[in-house]
Amino acid sequence: MESTTYALPATLKQIAYARSLALRNQTLLPWEVQQDRRSLSAWIDAQAKLNPGAQDSRPTSKQVAFAERLARIKRRAVPDECFRDKELMSKWIDGNK
Repeated sequence: MESTTYALPATLKQIAYARSLALRNQTLLPWEVQQDRRSLSAWIDAQAKLNPGAQDSRPTSKQVAFAERLARIKRRAVPDECFRDKELMSKWIDGNK
């Protein structure tokens, strides 16, 4: 008897989830990966571990709103560079509470 292994096709749910991860992580979903259930599963595991928020260094909308409210109360302006880096924004907020 010959033992041949057949690659199972990816499910529609797997492909839909993989596409949502690709959008979230701003990456491409390779066509070859979509053809095999196991390779798609491995790709999904790798992409799910990525944290897209860590890649974005801009401050959150809550940080900006809070900083602008503090700036109005203290009657000073938030420096422009704080709007480009969340760490700088955090330090500015801590220093102006």
